[in-house]
Amino acid sequence: MSKYLAMKVLKFGGTSVGSVESIRNVKNILASREGKKVLVLSAMAGVTNKLVEITENIKLGDHSAINSIIAELKQKHESTIDELIDKPGLNSYAKAFVNNVLEGLQEISRNKYSEKVYAEVVTTGETMLTYIFSTFLTNSGIQNNFLDAKDFMQVSNLENPDTDLVGKLFQQNIENLEPTDIYITQGFVRINAQNNISTLKRGGSDYSATILAAAVQADEVQIWTDIDGFHNNDPRYVENTHAIAELSFEEAAELAYFGAKILHPQTISPVIKRQIPLFLKNTFTPDLPGTKISAEIHSRGLKAISAKDGITAIKIKSNRMLMAHGFLKKIFEVFDKYETAIDMITTSEIAISLTIDDDRNLDVILEELNAYGEITVEKDHSIICIVGEGLIEDKSTSRLFELLNDIPVRMISYGGSDNNISLLVDTKNKIQTLQGLNHKLFEEQQVPQFV
Repeated sequence: MSKYLAMKVLKFGGTSVGSVESIRNVKNILASREGKKVLVLSAMAGVTNKLVEITENIKLGDHSAINSIIAELKQKHESTIDELIDKPGLNSYAKAFVNNVLEGLQEISRNKYSEKVYAEVVTTGETMLTYIFSTFLTNSGIQNNFLDAKDFMQVSNLENPDTDLVGKLFQQNIENLEPTDIYITQGFVRINAQNNISTLKRGGSDYSATILAAAVQADEVQIWTDIDGFHNNDPRYVENTHAIAELSFEEAAELAYFGAKILHPQTISPVIKRQIPLFLKNTFTPDLPGTKISAEIHSRGLKAISAKDGITAIKIKSNRMLMAHGFLKKIFEVFDKYETAIDMITTSEIAISLTIDDDRNLDVILEELNAYGEITVEKDHSIICIVGEGLIEDKSTSRLFELLNDIPVRMISYGGSDNNISLLVDTKNKIQTLQGLNHKLFEEQQVPQFV
């Protein structure tokens, strides 16, 4: 579709709208930024977890527990309305909307559990919060339009969303509305190929924002969280980390895929296709620059380290078949059959070692792999990912191997990508590895930059 709106898409996550004070802060951020904007909001912090609890109780048939959670959600949202919306008419409208949503939730919870029921339940948090926020803006004299994402977020293929279709439906939805610079909608929710309510999976509101940005060919996307951008290491485990000023699309995609919690792994793909810059900002310190992710890179070399847990390592040892024509293809076909992605792979003359992070179909995969050789499985591993544009050119990255003399590394992937070196370690050694790499690569001497 043509670039008809010159919009910015701003996404605020659960911690950014987790309290009345935070919601007021989002309003102030919004008011300080000119031009047309689409706001994509998550549910209030903790609400989606409560909704997931409801789905667990649907499985158990525990309607008393369901009623208790719904009462808790009613109190939380009505209390938020009372603190934010002081005009009686608007206050009543917002409460009526929330009560209608919760009555629908009560009705849904009487059904037998299914994936459809799960999606209908867990997406109600976004619906309630976005309507409350839209009404709060109206109460504050800020004109805006509330949009139901289910009317335009038609995403049949999670891996390759049809952004042209989403853009067409979005345009149809706003054509008959009063002109405004602000549109409010929900993250996380989508309509699937069966025309049912579904989700973009937990954390998928980031993905909602970039799908929508690609759909309307936005000028930029801003993702607001409680962290001031991508850090060069995990601040939960490593002291003195710092925000990274800029990353390439490829660097950010690698970091997100390999465990950086600030960004959903699929987020980058839609904006790469449209070359739309993405900014990571901190809701609570909005004046900090954050991180810019784009195709424009002014520095090369080492940028950051991230870690991905829950990794299973599989070794297939076969003296007889490994070098046979088509052997690797047959191994890959087993994983493909069960839609299980391979993260790392190394080969030797007699063995293949690989890793996966999705072990839901592990038993049947191993059963089929047994036909090809002797299988060894090790769980509770982590992938440590070292990322930087042109990293392979940096001969001084050999410093990291000095550190690894003291840590048993199970696998190394080096050279498959110009901007990624991946290490497989036992998860019990993860923190030690992150801290050691930080000291060796960031603190011990200046990080080299290539031009």
